[in-house]
Amino acid sequence: MNIKVADTAGFCFGVSRAVDIVEKLLDENIKVCTLGAIIHNPQKVKELELRGVRIVDSPEQVHEDETLVIRSHGVPSSVTDKIKELGISCKDATCPFVLKIHKIVSEHSRKGETILIAGDEDHPEVKGIIGHCFSQHYAFSNSEELEEMLYKLPEVRNSDLCVAVQTTFNRSEWKKSLKILQKLCTNAKIFDTICSATTDRQSEAEVLASTSDLMLVIGGRHSSNTNKLYNICKSKCERTFLIESAEEIPFSELRQNDQVGITAGASTPASIIKEVLVTMTEEIKNIQESEAEPNFEALLEESFKNYNTDGRVTGVVVGVTPTEVRVDVGRKQTGIIPLSELSSDPNAKAEELVNVGDEINLIIMKTNDQEGTILLSKRLYDAQKGWDDIIKAEEEKSIVKGVVTEIVKGGVIALTNGVKVFIPASLATATRGESLEGLLKKEVSFRIIETTRQRKRAVGSIRSVLNDERKQKAEEFWADAEVGKKYTGTVKSLTSYGAFVDIGGIDGMVHISELSWSRIKHPSEVVNVGDTIEVYIKALDKEKGKISLGYKKDEDNPWEILKNKYPVGTDCEVEIVGLTQFGAFARIIPGIDGLIHVSQISNDRVEKPQDVLSVGQKVNVRITAIDFDKKRISLSMKALLNDTPAKETAAEETEEAASEE
Repeated sequence: MNIKVADTAGFCFGVSRAVDIVEKLLDENIKVCTLGAIIHNPQKVKELELRGVRIVDSPEQVHEDETLVIRSHGVPSSVTDKIKELGISCKDATCPFVLKIHKIVSEHSRKGETILIAGDEDHPEVKGIIGHCFSQHYAFSNSEELEEMLYKLPEVRNSDLCVAVQTTFNRSEWKKSLKILQKLCTNAKIFDTICSATTDRQSEAEVLASTSDLMLVIGGRHSSNTNKLYNICKSKCERTFLIESAEEIPFSELRQNDQVGITAGASTPASIIKEVLVTMTEEIKNIQESEAEPNFEALLEESFKNYNTDGRVTGVVVGVTPTEVRVDVGRKQTGIIPLSELSSDPNAKAEELVNVGDEINLIIMKTNDQEGTILLSKRLYDAQKGWDDIIKAEEEKSIVKGVVTEIVKGGVIALTNGVKVFIPASLATATRGESLEGLLKKEVSFRIIETTRQRKRAVGSIRSVLNDERKQKAEEFWADAEVGKKYTGTVKSLTSYGAFVDIGGIDGMVHISELSWSRIKHPSEVVNVGDTIEVYIKALDKEKGKISLGYKKDEDNPWEILKNKYPVGTDCEVEIVGLTQFGAFARIIPGIDGLIHVSQISNDRVEKPQDVLSVGQKVNVRITAIDFDKKRISLSMKALLNDTPAKETAAEETEEAASEE
């Protein structure tokens, strides 16, 4: 087994600098608190906490005798202003590459340009970047979100744009996004601010994963860059695992002759990487020794050599006790079968296996003429015959049934006709990573995939049978599948772009855009793994075996709700959700926004919508136009204001007419 560690694994410059600042302060006996965890690594954070470092959520929580450290992700300008206002002792550990982005968005937003940020808007770094924007700003986490945004919001596409990128953004995803920007936003000012260390780390991980049988990505599960590394490696190496420490190394997945690659996130200490490497080196040796001498059925030939055997006999049961069975084998001696020789199942009970009068085949293990007894074994007879059946099953590739009697290191042991068959963990379940505990004491079906006749060693595969069953179900599915057909399925897994659903032997994908009529950031906002949901087929590709599923229902379509309940001329209360130089965007119902043009805000001249409106404010408007094809809605506050004098005049005329009468 060969193990290769990526050259770029471990702390990046920014993280190393931030940790060094904290540790230097501690060495000087200065009390330290950090604004959020200094890095996304639970082990290092715990180590610093033990040295007295306190984590705070805001500057107001800092004690007078403490020095506050701003982590490498950076913070919004409002936070630094508050720190200065409170007079807090502070060390700014913001990564210089992040500070560069702050400067870019600050300068361009002050010019009135719309800011686009490639990154996860919930990530601390992106939150800090947004906090330096002074104009309209939007974040997108992938190229699909960017394209959807630019088509849905033409006012963004046509505005003066400045684009910056989170330092740890996926380089491959950025290339896709860049093509979209160059195509749809030809005048955009684009700044490629991905950290060079991130690019090197991702490129090296991709190459290493491509040449490895198994990849380990070491880092905190809440670390954005670590998760990006995991996704990159997973796309190149199916057996990729994200671990936080040596305790999580998936030893059951390791095989002899594996090429193992190891990389680590930018917030992973070198000590943890070293611990993983040392632990693997030690444990791999143990695994190889275990595989070289597996705990299988004792060699029958050796067993026979240890006994004075006179061959096979047939006996009739004459008595049964909890510890032994007595049989008549047609000789003067009394035949005795100890419970341990009645069956290979350690949990077996004699009274449940045989009854008085049963005729059974046995092997003579030992004759004691002095005591007048013959020691017999049904277990050895069954094992000898069972081994013949095992050899035949391997040759014919037939299915064998057995009971899982124990879970051992690296897999399970299944007992079939007195023979123990080892089933590796990787072949014991339908997919990798599933728990083996549910198999214990259960009857399973499997195929024999390997035998060693000299050692009576057999290896089986449950997955082979499950795959056949799944293939059969898939064939039945494709024979009956058609667009529009509905199914009840189970959510198997989630990705950033959709949910995979088992619809009965075959998986289909519900794209994130099909999960909700409203825009969502992740499928988990709508469904979770294990959920049972109703879906329907949107598209089929039999050649590629791909199935696109739909989940959202037409009756929940906000545009249908708008058409039925909010026709042109409807007056309603809306919430301001965005401001631009030419107007304000207002939420009519979830999933549908309309535009209040600056000329429709007031009877008085309004220079900028921001002068009279603010995000989150609720106002009354009238729907003046709807373009269902282009998905555009025009709203007017002014129309309601203009109605007021007309209504008052009509009321006065009615009163005058009544007095004249």
